[in-house]
Amino acid sequence: MKRITQSIFNFLYTLHGLTEMFGRSVFYLFQPPFYVRDVLEQMYGIGVGSLTIVLLTTGFTGMVLALQSGYEMAIYGAKMYVGTLVSASLIRELGPVLVSVVVAGRVGAGITAELGSMQVTEQIDAMRALGTNPIKKLASTRFFALVIMLPVLTIIGDLTGILGALIIAVSNLGISSSFYWSTVINIIDFDDITLGLIKPIIFAMAISSVSCFMGFSASGGTKGVGEATTRSVVLSSLLIFALDFFITKLFLSII
Repeated sequence: MKRITQSIFNFLYTLHGLTEMFGRSVFYLFQPPFYVRDVLEQMYGIGVGSLTIVLLTTGFTGMVLALQSGYEMAIYGAKMYVGTLVSASLIRELGPVLVSVVVAGRVGAGITAELGSMQVTEQIDAMRALGTNPIKKLASTRFFALVIMLPVLTIIGDLTGILGALIIAVSNLGISSSFYWSTVINIIDFDDITLGLIKPIIFAMAISSVSCFMGFSASGGTKGVGEATTRSVVLSSLLIFALDFFITKLFLSII
């Protein structure tokens, strides 16, 4: 009974902390001073720093998806439409989710580790003593940078996955590049693009809120920072998958 009570308390505490971190991060975005240089530095670190792993992840995902689906669809004589399957899957689901999970593992863990180290070494307390709002300077800047850069990385990842599938379609499945691109263009519509861009924006908000909350609440020295980083990656990944389901269900019910 005691363990159940403690679990409920921890859940409510985390939920409250995430909600508060999200609200304060958004609120302080519109309050001066505006740390433009910090935002640009975070955008560069998130975007350029994550570009290589995003390209590799989505590129090979597109290739594997084309390879597997192409041979399965060939049984029914429909392998020429592999571009339709790959592009729809990447833009609607796989692209936003894969890129967000990769960014959560790389950027989210880095944010938690950095803020956690500042917390346990009392640097954040020193900022407060000097009159600097740590939420605005450390959390809001990262929140805004993630919201801007994650959709950009998702677009790049979608295109990379589609190009990876094109390589397999031409080299292994005997599909001409012109026909492949015609099937890709015909299947993509405004609703797909909208859904594919809304998801990474919401995922970015979740990753930033979780990472900053875990960093600010870290305690217990370097061991506590490591535990907070692990919890941050796990919780961010779970939230991405859960939010993906609810966003998709809501979007399909609307359209």
